[in-house]
Amino acid sequence: MAMQNSILRLNKTGLPQSWVTPEEAVVLYVKEQVLWSLGEDHYRINGGINSHGERSSLLLAPIIACEGDIGKRAFIPALSNRLLFRRDGHRCMYCGQQFDDRVLTRDHIVPRVQGGPDVWVNVVAACARCNSHKGGRTPEQAGMELLAIPFEPNVFEFMYLANRRIRGDQMEYLQARFTGQRCWQAA
Repeated sequence: MAMQNSILRLNKTGLPQSWVTPEEAVVLYVKEQVLWSLGEDHYRINGGINSHGERSSLLLAPIIACEGDIGKRAFIPALSNRLLFRRDGHRCMYCGQQFDDRVLTRDHIVPRVQGGPDVWVNVVAACARCNSHKGGRTPEQAGMELLAIPFEPNVFEFMYLANRRIRGDQMEYLQARFTGQRCWQAA
């Protein structure tokens, strides 16, 4: 039976590394690379049947910490429209209306034509109408107000943004380490 949810893989210090499939997690368990695990409900993966008619099975935790590199590399999350729109709650950060991804655009607060970089702290989701009205100007130059200050997600926030189906125990682990910055908070 295919699992719909992924397993959150951490390094041994608890920093998220990736989302892995249950099949990939089985390999980590079998190679004895899982150091510790968290989560309430475990996945049961059934194996084959041996000559005595017994079926093998393995319980997989929803969060696993594995051996691996724990070097102090700076985490720089990849910027994509999909993740940007999810960070901003699929709302235009100028008019506040919620839109489908196909209607939203990436707006540079300091426009590219004025030397603005294409980085998390300089971009927001904007509807086509607001982005067109703002044009190559800053919000101040266009007489527009930003509804929230953009931020660069930390590794825990990024892992949340990168996965649409997150189990409750995985969300609890990630959310406890969010910075508290949110572009859009429901009223």
